[in-house]
Amino acid sequence: GSRSPPLSSPSLTPTRQRDTIARSGDALLAPPLAFLFSPCPSLFFSFSGEAAALAGTTSSSQSSIQQLPPAPATLAAASSTSEQPAGATVAIYLSSEDIMASPSDHKATIIDGKAIAQTIRSEIASEVQRLSEKYGKVPGLAVVIVGNRKDSQSYVNMKRKSCAELCIKSFDIDLPEDVAEAEVISKVHELNANPDVHGILVQLPLPKHISEEKVLCEISLEKDVDGFHPLNIGKLAMKGRQPLFNPCTPRGCIELLVRSGISIKGKNAVVVGRSNIVGLPVSLLLLKEDATVTVVHSRTKEPEKIIREADIIIAAAGQAMMIKGSWIKPGSAVIDVGTNAVDDPTRKSGYRLVGDVDFQEACKVAGWITPVPGGVGPMTVAMLLKNTLDGAKRVIEK
Repeated sequence: GSRSPPLSSPSLTPTRQRDTIARSGDALLAPPLAFLFSPCPSLFFSFSGEAAALAGTTSSSQSSIQQLPPAPATLAAASSTSEQPAGATVAIYLSSEDIMASPSDHKATIIDGKAIAQTIRSEIASEVQRLSEKYGKVPGLAVVIVGNRKDSQSYVNMKRKSCAELCIKSFDIDLPEDVAEAEVISKVHELNANPDVHGILVQLPLPKHISEEKVLCEISLEKDVDGFHPLNIGKLAMKGRQPLFNPCTPRGCIELLVRSGISIKGKNAVVVGRSNIVGLPVSLLLLKEDATVTVVHSRTKEPEKIIREADIIIAAAGQAMMIKGSWIKPGSAVIDVGTNAVDDPTRKSGYRLVGDVDFQEACKVAGWITPVPGGVGPMTVAMLLKNTLDGAKRVIEK
């Protein structure tokens, strides 16, 4: 709520001050029932001496404590014949929310990534249908996978299924674990030359004998739907330039904020993690949205102190529940990118997925938060499909 002005404010006359403040020992206290009848949206308590120290230890975390100059002589005279103790006065402002609700009653708004992703997928489906009806063409996405990693296979199958659901044509390139690097690059060149392919995704990680950097650099800039081509990242880093594609997970983080009505411009944003996949590109996207951005990483000193100043937190460190509720600024927006498996004997699988943020603690402090799973994950696939659509429209509608 709004705060009452300090005692020294000219808007409070000595008469009104005397009417609303009573003397109690060394402390100036508002009458116990004053707030029930006061038209003011907040209360003002002034303490000095030992009472101030006591107030500092018993006030709620939502109270605001600040140092003020000594109380005016007119107020001291009006309140008591005795003199004010020397030194500064401590002021505590309590809003009506502070009085009527305790911090334990707070519950953050859950940002439903599944629902937002489904909305985006519906928008994509409508555009795909329009392209098909008007031009007789649909977007095409090629996915290249090398080897038989179960997690990679799972991701690729999910992407291919999503393409089928939205009538996006899928080109499947499955290569053996021991395939030569030159052959992978040759396949990429073939896809670059195929006019029906508007997006190329090489599933990472690749086997150790294949250079990810070399392979990714061979993908046509116009088909780099993962957004990791050096020229796309370079344009993302430059003011006044726009890449053809933004990386999928970082773009999904921004979409979650925007579609949840969370303002980014001018806000303090802290990105936890500096990976090429999430941390670095999402920090650049936040800069383009006019946020003031700080990146916290493994060598950052006192990370909790920095994170506590954030209006927006993007957690992408890959450390299970490292960000505690006490690290979070009340009312902030928390986007949790982390997906970590922790032991859970109560689950059939023996584990459960958690984020980089302690969700239960954070819910008591944050204004908004994404769950894990069901937050950022669905957005990554949705943004891949959106990038593919954007690439197709540039070619089909030119």
